[in-house]
Amino acid sequence: MSTSENAHVLIAGAGIGGLTAALALHAHGIEATVLENAREIRPIGVGINIQPAAIAELTSLGLGEALAAIGVATREHRYLDRTGTTLWTEPRGLAAGHRCPQYSLHRGELQMMLLAAVRDRLGPDAVRAGSRVTGFTQTPGGVQVQVENGRDENGRDERGGPSISIEGTALIGADGRNSAVLSQLHPDRTAVSSARIHMWRGLTELDGFLDGRTMILGNDEHGARMIAYPCSARHARQGRALLNWVCMVPAAATGASADSGWAGAGRLEDVLPHFAAWDFGWLNVPEVLARSSRILRYPMVDRDPLAGWGDGRVTLLGDAAHLMYPIGANGASQAVLDAVALAAELARGDDVAAALDRYEGVRRPATTAITQANRDMDTAERALAARAGADDATKAAHLESVTTSYRDVVDTGTGHVAHPIHPGGANPRG
Repeated sequence: MSTSENAHVLIAGAGIGGLTAALALHAHGIEATVLENAREIRPIGVGINIQPAAIAELTSLGLGEALAAIGVATREHRYLDRTGTTLWTEPRGLAAGHRCPQYSLHRGELQMMLLAAVRDRLGPDAVRAGSRVTGFTQTPGGVQVQVENGRDENGRDERGGPSISIEGTALIGADGRNSAVLSQLHPDRTAVSSARIHMWRGLTELDGFLDGRTMILGNDEHGARMIAYPCSARHARQGRALLNWVCMVPAAATGASADSGWAGAGRLEDVLPHFAAWDFGWLNVPEVLARSSRILRYPMVDRDPLAGWGDGRVTLLGDAAHLMYPIGANGASQAVLDAVALAAELARGDDVAAALDRYEGVRRPATTAITQANRDMDTAERALAARAGADDATKAAHLESVTTSYRDVVDTGTGHVAHPIHPGGANPRG
């Protein structure tokens, strides 16, 4: 059976990567069904960044106007010390010469936009909420996927009943860090690697923030770091800013465990002491933290790159395939690029397993390099911040070197998307 005729791809996970994969497959004429564990898909999360190469691919899928309606086109990264002194600036997106912007936006709004597009184009039943993938069995002609508390082949609600089996021509594990598909493919490779960094994240409404299109990255000599940027076009249209902020502190400085497993609600009293003296004049960081309606805490973890992702008709995508540090803001972007490359290879119309093998050959080297580049940049930025005696010019030169090296790796990786869909002959790649 060819991959493009009578193909029905099953996707575990309705996150950014899984939903983009469904849209990209549909654009190539391949049916897809997304199986999502959550019984209700809600706009959860905080701010994220989508890089120009991924925006180009989403735009080619007809989502350019929808992205512009929710995202802030980031113009500049500004590196600061804890007093607010600018050490180095780096143009981003259109300002850096890309043909598409870098968008800062709310993860939940992006997910809801993609979900609406999938249901509109593929049908209201294309995404089955409350359908937890628990395992799979490969057959000569397809994949039998076990789903718990899900829906049957006719869409009838089976919650509370026995597990059901759904058949497809391929299974894509886009089910995130705790992927059930990864667990079956690589049961000995599910452990994460901790950076021994505690992260707190939140959203704070402000009357404004610089020019409204700048991201700041601050560091102090004790290893505390803060990243902040506006992430809502709706707030911008109202003359305000919804500021996404991330505070990172070495575990050793907190006196708490460096356990990589904790995540959930965070407390102001845990994060505030590390940023009590961070007042830039134009931004009072303690006040920003205190005004956040909710604080979340996350471990800063990644996973050692896999030597191989898939097997036969089953493969991985996004965090399930290549969990990476949030340093560099590339996790969601790489999931988008995975999705487009996957659809392109399956659309070539030959053997499913061969197509998935080519997809992995395209994307695994690129994401492996970026995972390592994120580790390297994290180490380099922390080392620079610890050099209390270095003058501003030395720090600026170091930052320029670090960011240039990182861009070289990422730009090489984004050139690996095979046969992207560009209607009308346009090529919007950044």
